[in-house]
This record gives sequence, structure tokens and C-alpha cells, in this order.
Amino acid sequence: MKVTDRRMFTDDGELREEYRFLEQQKAGTAAEQPPSGAGQDSPASPAEAPPGGPEQAPPATPFPDPEDAAASRMPPPGAQSPGFMDLVAVLAEPIAFLLGDAQLPDGQSAQDLPRARLHIDLLAVLQEKTRGNVPEQETALLEDLLAQLRMRYVEKSRG
Repeated sequence: MKVTDRRMFTDDGELREEYRFLEQQKAGTAAEQPPSGAGQDSPASPAEAPPGGPEQAPPATPFPDPEDAAASRMPPPGAQSPGFMDLVAVLAEPIAFLLGDAQLPDGQSAQDLPRARLHIDLLAVLQEKTRGNVPEQETALLEDLLAQLRMRYVEKSRG
């Protein structure tokens, strides 16, 4: 078996050669986009643009600002926050792979019945702990999902 190091940075913290294009793209994108300010009109012609332009932009760093990264993961204003069924979906999603009903992108099977049972049991715990605290429709969907997953698990475990 051959192991390939796919990390972006060397042990010294330098960007690896095969990822240098990302740094160049980021610098190119920053140079192409003029800074936008709230309530400011952009100049009508290049003659009205302030001198210095993109040449004075700070160089791109290989490490993103943690605050910018956190802001990019935040949902946009007005977007719905994750709900109960989103949590159910996150817990249920890997079960098809773990039962061997779906293949990984490389065509391999990831069948792992003990882990499938763990995910099914986690859904059952969620059902038990939220009983009476979620709408009937969501309760019914979770009960139906659990019944289907349990039946499929029994089919797979019996061979």
C-alpha cells in the first residue's frame, strides 16, 4: 500500500508546491475586485479612480483569518437555523453506507453493521429524549424512519 501525503502545508508551515496555485488565485481575485464600501459609489471611469489601485493590496497569506473563516460558515441573515429533522438527517445519513446499501464514491462497500446499529440506536435515544417535545409530524417521521432502518438492519444481520 502506498501512502500519499496530501496536506496543504509542510512541517515548517509553508504552502506545498502543488497548492501554490491557490495563493495565486486568491491574489488574482483580490486584485480584480475593487474594494466595496457601504454607501460609496464606484468611480465612473478609471481616470477618477484613486491612484495606487490594486498594486498596493497586501500580499495574500497562506493562513486565512479565523474570523473570516467563521463568518463564512455562518448561515446568511434570514436563513433558517437547523431544526430537529436536520439533526435526524445527519444521524441517519451514514446508515445506508454502513448497512452496505450504498457504495462509496470509489465503488467500495462500507458495510459495518455494529456502526449502523449505533446510529440507529442514537436515533432511538433522540426519539426517547424528545418524546412530547416535537410536533406530531416530526415524531411520526422519526418513528417511520426508525422502523424502516431496524427492518433493514435485521435483514442485513441475518444475511
